Amino acid sequence: MPKRRTIQSIREGLLTKEFSAVEVAREALAYAERENPKTNAYLLFSSERAMEAAERVDRKIAAGDDPGLLGGVPVAVKDVILTKGLRSTCGSKMLQHYIPPYDATAVERIEAAGGLIVGKTNCDEFAMGSSNENSAFGPVRNPVAPDRVPGGSSGGSAAAVAQNTAVVSLGSDTGGSIRQPASFCGVVGVTPTYGRVSRYGLVAFASSLDHIGPFARNVRDAATVLEVMAGRDPLDSTSAEAPVPNYTAQLDGNVRGMKLGVPVEYMKHATGETAALINQSLEVLRSLGCDVREISLPATDYAIAAYYVICTAEASSNLARYDGVRYGFRSASSATAGTLSDMYRNTRGEGFGAEVKRRIMLGTYVLSHGYYDAYYLKAQKVRALITRDFTNAFHSLDAIVAPVSPFPAFRIGEKVNDPMEMYLSDIYTITGSLAGIPCMSVPCGTTNEGLPVGLQILCNHFHEEKMFRLADAFERR
Repeated sequence: MPKRRTIQSIREGLLTKEFSAVEVAREALAYAERENPKTNAYLLFSSERAMEAAERVDRKIAAGDDPGLLGGVPVAVKDVILTKGLRSTCGSKMLQHYIPPYDATAVERIEAAGGLIVGKTNCDEFAMGSSNENSAFGPVRNPVAPDRVPGGSSGGSAAAVAQNTAVVSLGSDTGGSIRQPASFCGVVGVTPTYGRVSRYGLVAFASSLDHIGPFARNVRDAATVLEVMAGRDPLDSTSAEAPVPNYTAQLDGNVRGMKLGVPVEYMKHATGETAALINQSLEVLRSLGCDVREISLPATDYAIAAYYVICTAEASSNLARYDGVRYGFRSASSATAGTLSDMYRNTRGEGFGAEVKRRIMLGTYVLSHGYYDAYYLKAQKVRALITRDFTNAFHSLDAIVAPVSPFPAFRIGEKVNDPMEMYLSDIYTITGSLAGIPCMSVPCGTTNEGLPVGLQILCNHFHEEKMFRLADAFERR
C-alpha cells in the first residue's frame, strides 16, 4: 500500500529527487486498479494521460522550472466532468460510449498546475442521488465500511480519496453531493461559492445549483485545489470576476474571536451520536477562542420542498437533449419504431434509470401550464427567503457551523425504495446550495461503529478563506 501522500509531501519528494512524478503516477495507478474491485469507485483509468502528464512534470523539474501547485499529484475526476478523449458517462447508460471532444475548464486548470488525471469516478446517474446507488454501473461501496453507502452523488470521488487511490479528487455538488459523501467517507469536501469555479464542461443537472469542488484528506490540500480551479472563465457566463485569494497563506491556526452561529433548525433532526459529535466539535471551537452562539434560520423548514421543485424543473429542461437523435444512446427498437415519438419514448425509457425518470417527470409537471406559478415560481420565492436568512445571519457572524447529515453512512439498499427518506438525508446541505454560499465538510469524529461524521462550515459569498481558516484550525486541534 502506498504512503498517504499529500500535495506538500509530493512536492517535497519531487524537488529533493526522492522520487519522480512518473514513479508517483505508476504507483498510484497500480494501487487504484488493484483496490478498485473493493469499492467500484472508478469507472475508467487513464494510465496513458496520467503518465504523459507525469513526464511533463519531470521535464519541468529537470529544467529547473516550478512543477506547479499540483505537480505530480494524482487526481480523480467525477464522471460528470468532461475529459477530452476519455469516456464520460455521467453514470448513465445514456452516455455509456460518449467520448468528449474537449476538457472541462476545471480539468484544464488541474493539468496546467501539474496534476495527474488517474481516472474517472463512479457517481449517481447524472448526479441525481444521495447514496451512489443510482449508477448504471453499480453502486460504490464506502471504503470505511463496505456494507455502507459512500454518499452521493460524488461517492466515487470521496471513496477514491478515502481509499488512498487518489490524493485529491473533483466532484460536483447540486444539493450536497460533495459535502455528504465527504462526511460519510471521513474526508474533506468543499462546495465553493456559486460562480467561483467554472461550470464549463460539467454536464448539467440543475444549472443554477451545480458546483464543481474538491475532495482531499486535509484542509490545506482542498484549499490548494480550489485555488487552482477558481477564477473567471469566459466560457461560463455565470463564473465570477471576483479575485481568488491565496487560501493556504491564511491557514495560520488563529481563529480567536470568530463569531459562529449554530442553527437550531439543523440540530433538531440529528441522531444521537451525530448530535453528540457535533456538540463536542462546538466545544473544540470554543476552546479555540470562537464565540459560538445559537441562531435561527426559519426558512430551513421549506428547503427540501423548494429544492426538489427547482432542481427537477431544471433537470427536466437540461435532460431533454438526450433523445437518441443528436448523440448518446439510441434504443435498438428505434429501427422499427412507428413514429419519432416512439423512438424518443423507447430511447429515454431504456437509457435513463428510475431516479432520473422520477425527477424528469416531477420537473416536467411543475413546469407545465397551470402549475408553473403554483410550484416553480413559489419555490424560487422560498429560495430567496432562504438566501435572506443567510444574508441576515452573516451581518453579525463569520461562519455558521452545523451537521452535514442527520446520520452517518447508512447500509446499501436501506433507503433505496423510499425516495422521500433518501431526499431527507440532504436536509442540512441543500440550504447552502440554494443560497449559493461556500460550504464544506471537515471530519469531526466517528461513531461507536467507526463511521465518520462531518462538521459543516458555511460562510458568506466568496468568503472561502474564512471557511478554510476555521476548518484548518479545527482540524489541527
